[in-house]
Amino acid sequence: MEVIIEEILVYGVVFFLCLGVVFLYMRKLKKKTKETERKVEIAKEEGLFEPVSLHPYINLNTCIGSAACVSECPEKDILGIANGKATLINSSNCVGHGACFHACPVEAISLRMGTESRGVDLPHVNQNFETNIRGIYIAGELGGMGLIRNSVEQGQQAIDSILKSKKPNPKGALDVIIIGAGPAGISATLACKKHKLSSVTLEQDSLGGTVYTFPRSKIVMTSPMNLPLHGKVKLYDTSKDELLKLWNKVIEEHDIEIREKHKVENIIPQKDDTFKVITTSGEEYIGNNVLISIGRRGSPRKLNIPGEESTKVAYRLLEPERISGKEIVVVGGGDSAIEASLLLMDENNVRQLVRTETLTRCKPKNREKITQANADGKVKLIFSSNLVSISDAKCIIKTDTDDEAIEVPNDLVYIFAGGILPTAFLEKPGIKITKRFGYIMKKHG
Repeated sequence: MEVIIEEILVYGVVFFLCLGVVFLYMRKLKKKTKETERKVEIAKEEGLFEPVSLHPYINLNTCIGSAACVSECPEKDILGIANGKATLINSSNCVGHGACFHACPVEAISLRMGTESRGVDLPHVNQNFETNIRGIYIAGELGGMGLIRNSVEQGQQAIDSILKSKKPNPKGALDVIIIGAGPAGISATLACKKHKLSSVTLEQDSLGGTVYTFPRSKIVMTSPMNLPLHGKVKLYDTSKDELLKLWNKVIEEHDIEIREKHKVENIIPQKDDTFKVITTSGEEYIGNNVLISIGRRGSPRKLNIPGEESTKVAYRLLEPERISGKEIVVVGGGDSAIEASLLLMDENNVRQLVRTETLTRCKPKNREKITQANADGKVKLIFSSNLVSISDAKCIIKTDTDDEAIEVPNDLVYIFAGGILPTAFLEKPGIKITKRFGYIMKKHG
């Protein structure tokens, strides 16, 4: 009898211990759910909940709530756990690392462009990076995958596809004309040299300008990338300046020529299946294949206001350390505009114009920094405002709260209003573009 009682006591203790563990787990789960739901509500209020580009899509029927996706994501509060399942929080801040996709143990996450209600224009590109026009390829951000590591991989994979295509090359034509000297373009240029393909790389801006259009002050990757001819590169927490030095080092070491300030105006298919590429300055190149590796923004979006053609107006910030003692107006409420203001504020008088009532299109850390800078008087944030005209010595600003326009002294204007998808440029040679809703991004190569 005593043995039976002892066994009952033991089982009872084990039962209550198990019950206690379950209780503590459920309480922790409930607390985590409440915390995530609170963050989701804040994200919705700030306009950060709805995805704007590449983002993770969670299959709730498959998700087991391991939280591996949350811990592996290098960004802050993109994903969270609610009711034992993964959920999106600040999805518009997602930059598409894909770490969550690789980390999920049950493959419950896919990467998508656009949502069921918000479509995204994407060019037709097959698994070999070739468009519907034979011999024209697209790699990198324009095709939807804009991360540096992905773009670098796609640049060399596109060249591999060109090699495998064995397209006959008429005498005198370059094997490949590469348009754009971002990560995909540089990678493709190196791959061409590696495979002894004749090529030319045309960049509408400078190499530095291309690097500085990246929307983040720090370049963060979850794993190393391999550059053709150069080898493995790690960029776990790298500034834009450090990335530019890397690009220049690779170009110099392998004697690569990037033709800067060569903006391509047109790609004209020829009767012999080659392509004539014409720049805005009138230069012409004949290539057997064309690889387009430009960004999705194409050309910067302009405000179309009086005085915008002035030489004191710029759409990106280069060498901020050389600018001091100036009256500066920065237009925009996104990360690029905020980072420009933060870089300029110590040596200049900076006013930042934000069209909306709050900062809704920036990363939390940038929002915190610029809000503090505004509180400290280092930057003057002007919400619900628009720049209406620019002259040699001043700018005219109109706000929703004031009936009359405000006149402010001004030396420099920086406009960060996003960019325009180069649809017309792509459609000229016949590349098809379709609006995709919730398009699942597939891995190429």
